[in-house]
Amino acid sequence: MRILLVTDAWRPQVNGVVRTLEEVMERITAAGHELRLISPNDYVTFPMPSYPEIKLSLVHSRSIRKVLRDFNPDQVHIATEGPIGIAARSACLKEKRAFTTSYHTRFPEYLRTRLPVPLAWSYAWLRRFHNSGVACLVATKSIADELASRGFKTIVPWSRGVDHDLFRPRPQDDLAAELGWKRPVFMNVGRVSVEKNLEAFLRLDLPGTKVIVGDGPALPALRRQFADAVFVGSHVGEELARYYAAGDVFVFPSLTDTFGNVLLEALACGVPVAAFPVPGPLDVIGGSNAGVLDADLRKAALAALGIPRENALAHAQRYTWEECVRIFLEAGQRCQIADAGA
Repeated sequence: MRILLVTDAWRPQVNGVVRTLEEVMERITAAGHELRLISPNDYVTFPMPSYPEIKLSLVHSRSIRKVLRDFNPDQVHIATEGPIGIAARSACLKEKRAFTTSYHTRFPEYLRTRLPVPLAWSYAWLRRFHNSGVACLVATKSIADELASRGFKTIVPWSRGVDHDLFRPRPQDDLAAELGWKRPVFMNVGRVSVEKNLEAFLRLDLPGTKVIVGDGPALPALRRQFADAVFVGSHVGEELARYYAAGDVFVFPSLTDTFGNVLLEALACGVPVAAFPVPGPLDVIGGSNAGVLDADLRKAALAALGIPRENALAHAQRYTWEECVRIFLEAGQRCQIADAGA
């Protein structure tokens, strides 16, 4: 198959969307499919107001229409609803080409943390965007149910995976002792930004050490406000996996993530999770005995200390990138069927 993947989120951004696309692309090409990527690297960009780490692209649908004609893909997947995704949707509609989309971010809720935009307005726009495709890939049942209640019509469940070779327990590698952290270690990994609700974690009265692994626009302010916490910056690969494995509990305070790839990475390292009972954690952790969900995050964090690390590891084994890719390619077959019938 020839697959055209379109995304506004790409390197050097470090987030769940980019990580998911990287893993999917690697396995698609390894399986022998021909892949073409359209990303901000193809265009002139400018920093997003109030969030300069995100680059917005100056793009017109004409450039993507040319790619559609020259590459002639069997599947077009639009991963994001930013300027490139909007231009790609327009190009596909003008060229009468079917496409799939994915819903990675609760954009209406994110937007509302910054501007007083009614949720109904944002969801109406997103509904129009995604319903024009043949499949909208959604990470969890909770989000799928919510979108369906708001009139989204083409929803396909699309779970996530984890690299079990990289993210694994490291019983002989005590990074916490090496760095002088007092146990228990309560940890969070991810972008340090307002929508991640990290203050809800950092305000908690907990024993031991609170650790934040990641970078983002809120990092300087949180460092000043919470001098008792440890901020180690952004890490990747083996270093990141060592930080995960050094934790005793992974605390996930986000109220707006659609999934949370970091949950799986923590679990795969044998670290139980404490989170609020909201979409994302409810789907990944709920009923698994691998973590604790509670509206009282402190209570959840302390209770998670009693969960055997083996429970977390066993639950993580249910998630693989191979299954994630299978669903992606299966959804892509809808493009071929639709284009053949056009």
